[in-house]
Amino acid sequence: MILISVPFALAAAIFAIYFSGVSLNIYSQIGLILLIGLMSKNGVLLVEFANQLRENGRNVKEAVFEAAVLRARPIIMTVISTALGALPLILSSGAGAEARYAIGWVIFGGLGLSALFTLFLTPVIYLGLSSLTSKGSASKPTLESEMEEFERNQAARVEPAE
Repeated sequence: MILISVPFALAAAIFAIYFSGVSLNIYSQIGLILLIGLMSKNGVLLVEFANQLRENGRNVKEAVFEAAVLRARPIIMTVISTALGALPLILSSGAGAEARYAIGWVIFGGLGLSALFTLFLTPVIYLGLSSLTSKGSASKPTLESEMEEFERNQAARVEPAE
């Protein structure tokens, strides 16, 4: 669910490569890896915040809507800053410009469309798949009880100094 926007980012990057006339070379592949990482980060940011809201008692619809609204700004800011950072690569000239051109178009072209999918498609998929998961995290009470047991065991092991 978190990585649902990655295939769309890759498709958008391939379209950008095709329309710009750049070949699929090692530089464009590095751009694809960067794009996968950035879109994965954005998906994790959105889904984890929705999960936290669900753990705090919100229902699924409220949690995913609030997560999408509150995390839209950081996601959009990341996408815009990265896309604007790729513009000098696209507009470059001189020695090595073709390599910079390839990576720039992959980043710039892939981010535009995939950001929309992250902000709109990921919450819809989250709503659809939320019926398959539990309401909250079952691991939090288990983790707390295990921590208490560990602390009791540590306190029992400590011997008084002579």
